[in-house]
Amino acid sequence: MIGQSYPTSFPTELPLIATSDPVSTDREVDSGAGQLIAECESNVRGYARLFPAVFVSAKGSYLMDENDTRYLDFFCGAGSLNYGHNPDGVRAALLEYISGDGVLHSLDTMTRAKANFLRQFRELILRPRGLDYKIQFTGPTGTNAVEAALKLARKTTGRSHVVAFTHGYHGHSLGSLAVTGNQAYHEESYGSHNNVTHLPFDGYLEGVDSAALLRRMIEDPSSGLPRPAAIILETIQGEGGVNVASDAWLVEIEGICRQHEIVMIVDDIQVGNGRTGKFFSFEHAGIRPDLVCLSKSIGGGLPMSLLLIRPDLDVWNPGEHTGTFRGNNLAFVAAAAVLEHWCEPRFEADILSRGRVIEDHLREIAGTYVDAGFSVRGRGLIWGLDVVTGERAGRIVRACFEEGLLIESCGADDEVMKVMPALTIEPLVLCEGLEVLRRMINRVMAESSADFLPCGRMNDE
Repeated sequence: MIGQSYPTSFPTELPLIATSDPVSTDREVDSGAGQLIAECESNVRGYARLFPAVFVSAKGSYLMDENDTRYLDFFCGAGSLNYGHNPDGVRAALLEYISGDGVLHSLDTMTRAKANFLRQFRELILRPRGLDYKIQFTGPTGTNAVEAALKLARKTTGRSHVVAFTHGYHGHSLGSLAVTGNQAYHEESYGSHNNVTHLPFDGYLEGVDSAALLRRMIEDPSSGLPRPAAIILETIQGEGGVNVASDAWLVEIEGICRQHEIVMIVDDIQVGNGRTGKFFSFEHAGIRPDLVCLSKSIGGGLPMSLLLIRPDLDVWNPGEHTGTFRGNNLAFVAAAAVLEHWCEPRFEADILSRGRVIEDHLREIAGTYVDAGFSVRGRGLIWGLDVVTGERAGRIVRACFEEGLLIESCGADDEVMKVMPALTIEPLVLCEGLEVLRRMINRVMAESSADFLPCGRMNDE
């Protein structure tokens, strides 16, 4: 619930200091558990290096490691924990379900847990917004929903080409990588990236209306762009640098799709589920996508992924797109529990109020370092502070970890600090984390200034 108290197992007098040792992106803890993980787990692990601690418990906006050090979470499982760690309603619902030997795995057979989630989602989310979607349960991760959306768009239109956008991120399976903008994922070793064109996202080119460019290319038979089966986009590019599309741009893209019978896919995996202040990020613009990809926080912290389908586009044959773990009943139970937040009259308003607190803090920081080129962008409870270079952002991330704040960076060069706390974070806790972020930015900037002085010393000021 909103306004949860501090968990009693996390003493409030604990300092936020996590460790006095230098932290690097390659460092991992040398405890027994940490050493075992480093010895056994693949080199592909990333966040274990970014946050070198062995975590043992979590509640609300805090995690605790094996040394009883408390960490404030502005990372939220990369957007999978919008409602915080172990919400009371989720814990109670899961314990009751497990104690009653509820079905855990069900493929797409019918279970009471699935029916209860569908009822909750229809009554609390879809109907109040006047939305009519069929719901497809895909495999458990976001990229599964994206793959299903691309396949369905191609099936319904009989066309194969897809338009995606610069700085877009849609997942790590092959179809999703094809529509992801990161250059590293377009090497030959990642497989074919045919039938995808990347065009400028809103604001990518200063003074260029990229929606008008898209329209012109679609309508010009000699542009080299085939009529697409689909256009896929994020309304806010979370991994791409917290780039916010304007409502007017989104409306124009929707109009292009309607006029040319192109399937509009909104990837709401990271910035949906209330992250922008409304359940769906596209609500701000008043548009209605044909397909919507949901994952991360929709499962209440457990793996779950959905594709919302405009009813007339639901042309799948039975079993045509499957996934062994599309029936995660524990996720159905957890998801139904967290949706109760949307019964609370002030829930959306409280998200926006907390968002204004973040914006005010970040704009003040950016104003302090305006000569360094800092800038701010965001909406709701996802905000980005652009600190210009990935090297600087990396130093800030590491400094914040040392002070007990989990935060990551994003963008083409990882140059944007991404502030993404739980939607349910207490205002005082939010301000506490923002002050840690401010102090660590000041520290990193001061150290950078010292690098240019004789002997690396600060001046008397």
